[in-house]
Amino acid sequence: MNSGFDAHHSYDVKLNGHIPNGNSTKGQNGSIHRSEKLLNGNGYTSNGNGLLNHNDNVKEKHTPLPEDDVRMERSLGLISGTAIIAGTMIGSGIFVSPKGVLEGAGSVGMSLVIWLSCGIISMLGALTYAELGTTIARSGGEHAYLMEAFNPNDKHKCFGRIPAFLFDWISVFIIRPSMFAIMCFHSRTYVTQPFYHDCLPPIYLTKIFTVLAMVLLCVINCMSIKFAERIQVVMMVVKLLAAAIIVGGGFYSLSQGNTETIASGFEGTGTETSIIVLSFYNGLWAYDGWNNLNFVTEELQNPRKNIPRAICIAIPLVTVVYIVVNIGYFAVLTQAEILESGAVAVEWGKRMLGVMQWIIPVFVVCSCFGSANGSLFSSGRLCYVAAYDGHLPSVLSFLHLQRHTPIPSMIFTLIISALLVVPFDLSSLIGFFSFTAWIFYGLTASTVLVLRYRFKHKAEHDNYQVPLAVPILVMILSVYLVLVPLIYLPKPEYIHVLIFMAVGLLLYFLLVYKEIKIPCVGLATKFMQKLFLIVPPSGKTE
Repeated sequence: MNSGFDAHHSYDVKLNGHIPNGNSTKGQNGSIHRSEKLLNGNGYTSNGNGLLNHNDNVKEKHTPLPEDDVRMERSLGLISGTAIIAGTMIGSGIFVSPKGVLEGAGSVGMSLVIWLSCGIISMLGALTYAELGTTIARSGGEHAYLMEAFNPNDKHKCFGRIPAFLFDWISVFIIRPSMFAIMCFHSRTYVTQPFYHDCLPPIYLTKIFTVLAMVLLCVINCMSIKFAERIQVVMMVVKLLAAAIIVGGGFYSLSQGNTETIASGFEGTGTETSIIVLSFYNGLWAYDGWNNLNFVTEELQNPRKNIPRAICIAIPLVTVVYIVVNIGYFAVLTQAEILESGAVAVEWGKRMLGVMQWIIPVFVVCSCFGSANGSLFSSGRLCYVAAYDGHLPSVLSFLHLQRHTPIPSMIFTLIISALLVVPFDLSSLIGFFSFTAWIFYGLTASTVLVLRYRFKHKAEHDNYQVPLAVPILVMILSVYLVLVPLIYLPKPEYIHVLIFMAVGLLLYFLLVYKEIKIPCVGLATKFMQKLFLIVPPSGKTE
């Protein structure tokens, strides 16, 4: 299906790295397009429709010829997959969110219950997504599942694509960029906080460091997928070490008789439903990332086995870490100190480590850096797949000629994330993110029911299934987490999300369904291909 995003393409030219005879291309409908050679020194030809295709017949002595097959490779194993989940989940949340969870819970005991409950909810969601990931072996997470469930084989061109398009629209411009922005923002908070002691650092300075971190991560992910994977594994080890220090110090403090905070138990527990839901938002934010492996399914080795295994290793591990780290905080800091602190882990380090307190900010920065890396890694894949299916400009699905990295989608995610950092503060971004994410978590869980019905007669679906009660429970929880804040504690951010979705619906009918043309997209695509040396992935039809 064509879209207005790709109005400059005729979608009848197969771009597989070859142009017959170096002069023409044959499309799906049998038409032939003459292609003029461009003397651009990069071995490309113009096919006359605004796209540049790599042509092995056009040689340039300083440019080595790449492989014909331009696609992302299956380079992720079980360890890398586990690191993507756990390494993204354990990040800024556990070092910042304890304050938000405790504030809403009202008591130490209730906050620990919320942390455990958020782990269980995340596990239910991840198991639901594990079935989807083993049933539909495509990258893109929710996008792939919504497309398959509601628009199989492009049968329902008007309404079938709407759920997937709205998810792409909201995720590419709100959910994924805000997730990336918050993680980088937290890491920069811990970089600047030690220099300002008892006062908060200037917000402009924190935001400058945030954008610099974003740019660095984008460069890494554009240059080498392998290097980004190694960073993810190393940073997971670092964050587990940081957690071990906090837990060890906490239990040492308990052994010295400092049990007053923990002994307070459920004293002061909040009773307002809306406030407790907001504390769940902060807890679920810390757990978010449990679905990241589903965004890179096509790069995962043996996804039918490794997706469930990685989930069953990562999420219980993270849940245990979060609970014992909170106990470590409560063993050292009072409830009031946690609520007043802008960086809980740094405050803990001052109390327990003395002159070695600098260790905690360093570890936390590394932890946040690893989480942000995992977030960008998966976010770029969503943008890549959405563009591949025509929901975004097709240039965002192009890959680098030699490195096979999705450079345009990475840069696009970077730009949107940087724009979110400038006007928003941290708390509004978390609320923005959590409210929006759970709308689509519930909708995606419903696709399990649709796909179970569709594949009930197919033996190929007999691989991994969760009890049917699990996706149904996830759907119920998502409805609760979305409606309660809207009813009891409406915020402008929630209304903005609904308005943004309405705008997305309008754009869908104009650009995807009606295929209204956007001028100059072809020229922009050609310019980006020359600038970044990118080509369409093998097998894609333009």
